[in-house]
Order: sequence, then structure tokens, then C-alpha cells
Amino acid sequence: MTISERPGFPWILTVLAAAMLAVLIGLGVWQVQRMAWKVGLIDQAEAAATVAPVPAVEILNQPGGEFRRVILDCPGLNAAPLVELQSIHDGDAGVRLISACRPAGVEATFLVDRGFVGEAISARPPVDAAAADPVRITAVTREAPEPNWMSPPPQGGRFFARDHEAMAGALGLDGPVDSRILFAETSTNPEWAALVPAVPPAAFTNNHLGYAITWFGLAAALIVFYALMLQRRLRPLPRQGPRAGRDIP
Repeated sequence: MTISERPGFPWILTVLAAAMLAVLIGLGVWQVQRMAWKVGLIDQAEAAATVAPVPAVEILNQPGGEFRRVILDCPGLNAAPLVELQSIHDGDAGVRLISACRPAGVEATFLVDRGFVGEAISARPPVDAAAADPVRITAVTREAPEPNWMSPPPQGGRFFARDHEAMAGALGLDGPVDSRILFAETSTNPEWAALVPAVPPAAFTNNHLGYAITWFGLAAALIVFYALMLQRRLRPLPRQGPRAGRDIP
């Protein structure tokens, strides 16, 4: 019995495995980073929830301040032009009413989430662009999430993603709009019970550790699979010599 020649090294398969391993490890590291970010966000939200509301000028004239509760006066907010954001509240479909406000003493214009209206209600608060009477509300500052490519485009004044720049354009605002959203805690239209102020909960699920373990586990499984494959590929194969009997002349 003789030994066959050693097979060639699987370079192409090795390159593919290395690329896949890099992707899996990268996804695992990203989830670890997301976990740290989410923990910080939860701590920030819980700390801010215990602080009494303060005048808007103390928070809104500087960056940050997410989850802070502020008191502000918005001229004509109860009759301001609005756009609608498709949403779900307590399991019910409907829309959130979004209007613009430049609070007294604040340098920027903000979008105010005035609250939720159920889908079955077709009526809306009255709109009067000339209204100027101040409306005092308590609101929570939140950073507007970036819309993604999967979000449908707006249709007839109804949005399907919280795109503050597009909403500002639809409302006819000229100057820049702050990227923070003000979620009303108190009603802009107390006489209109269909409008329900609804601040998104400050509680977040943090499943990033489980996701990270999954990606790192897949990376470990890939390493084991590649090592077994390489061992089998490079193992010398036995080769049979001439057979005895009639095969020998």
C-alpha cells in the first residue's frame, strides 16, 4: 500500500470562511456596543423621569436634554396646522398630530407631538394659522429617530416615519427645525377629548446580550466547522497497490 499525494490547500474556501468570520464577529461586537448604549439610555430615562419639569429655556437652548420634562408656551398651538403620523397606542391604530412651536425665549423651532387620535375618529382640532394665544403645556424631549429606507413615503399629509425635516417642509416652515421632538404630557385641546397626550414609554427592552451571544456562537461554530473540514481535506489518502491473482500478469 502506498500513500497518495497531499491535496492542495483550500485557499478559496479559507478566504470565504475568513470573510464570514469577520462579519459574525463584527455583528457580535456591534451588539455589545448597542447593549452599552441601551443601558445608558435606560439609566438616563429613569433618572430624568424623577426630575420635576423646568422652563423650556433651561433645556431647549442647548443640545441634549433627552427625556427631560419642560414647561413651555406655544402661540396658537391649539389651532396650529398639523401633519399626521401613523401610529399605534395601547393596541389601537390611529395617528399622532404633529404641529410646530417656537417657545418663548427659545432660539429654535420644535415639532410638538400633540397626542394620539384613534383611526375611527375622522374629526380634527380646528386649524387657524393666525391663532396666537399662548398654550401652556408640559412636554418630554425626545430625539427623533432617523427614518429608514423601508418607511413608505408620506401620503396626503400622513407620515409613516418620524422624519422631522420632511414634516417641517409639509408644515411650510422656513427656518431649521430642531431634531428633538416635544411629546405633550398635557393636552393642547382640553375641550377635545379624542386627542390623547401619549408620551412613548421610557422603558426599553435590552436583548442585545442575547444577540451578541448568538453572533459569537455562530462565529465559534464556523471556526470548529472550518477546522474539521481542513483536517479532513489535508489528511493523506491511502492508495491501493496492484491486486493479487488474475490482475497480475
